[in-house]
Amino acid sequence: MARVLYVISRDNTFTRIDREALAERHEVVDYFQYGVRPRPAELWRKLRACDVVVGWFASWHTALALRLARRARKPSVLIFGGFDTAAVPEIGYGSQRGGVRKRLVRSTAELATRLVTNSNYTLGEIERNVRIDPRRVAVVHHGIPDRFGEPAAERARMALSVGVVYELNLRRKGHGPFIEAARLVEDVEFVLAGKWLDDTGERLAASAPPNARLTGFLPDEELDELFRTAAVYVQASLHEGFGLSLAEAMLAGAVPVVTRAGALPEVVGPTGVYIDEPTPEAVAAGIRKALELAPAAGRAARERVLSHFPYEARRDGLLEQVERALAGERS
Repeated sequence: MARVLYVISRDNTFTRIDREALAERHEVVDYFQYGVRPRPAELWRKLRACDVVVGWFASWHTALALRLARRARKPSVLIFGGFDTAAVPEIGYGSQRGGVRKRLVRSTAELATRLVTNSNYTLGEIERNVRIDPRRVAVVHHGIPDRFGEPAAERARMALSVGVVYELNLRRKGHGPFIEAARLVEDVEFVLAGKWLDDTGERLAASAPPNARLTGFLPDEELDELFRTAAVYVQASLHEGFGLSLAEAMLAGAVPVVTRAGALPEVVGPTGVYIDEPTPEAVAAGIRKALELAPAAGRAARERVLSHFPYEARRDGLLEQVERALAGERS
């Protein structure tokens, strides 16, 4: 058993899943940094008492952690996510649009002993945008523990989308066209679940039609109940490094309606409904088609996640990279 310093800048489902995976074999010491201001004394103290560093996202928090790990001659594993490899200038998204963030990602990656990412699509972005040889990067897909069980035969005529609600996600995750699509499918309930970061949620809620609602932040139990209830899950994104909420909804038995952006086809495969563009009209048409395909398509979506993205595969892949880092193997 080793002591793992786990460095994150956000507490969410996938960082919690990875922490659980690491803790199955190792002692995990947490360093959580919210925002760009580090706590170097605390970081150095914790790092010196650990054997290896595992960090999520190439950004300010991991830049310092990996630099200190190099100084202390401790191995490290850096996990690329989505923002750190993306360049979508038309919506102002991604570290790879240029400037100091772009340089920071590359320099942080150069410090790591092992590099990991969560999809083949993101691996391609690492090659194109970060200019790192893809042979240095291990693809370990996200894995989702099955907390849902067999889906109910009858599900509500509900279309669900999940994500943090703020201005950028109106386009990046398609929250805007999702709410507008509710006007075109009046017999379906539209639910947008996620914490509000600015006044976007208030504005969307005020202008939403009667069959659409925004929940704001929900505890995990309430969010899981929506996953179990909704017949359709919508991810009308312009960029996705993976789409964990999408995979969770599929595991719960919802029929996915997605664009072909980013890693979404990699996650959905042949089990969902694809739309050509994230417009209200296309989202509405996709939801109608998905409802016609349910519940069989929902069962197929669940089986895809069970077979392609099980928790055990994520756990074993991540632990393998940690073991190789501890053995001194550089990627």
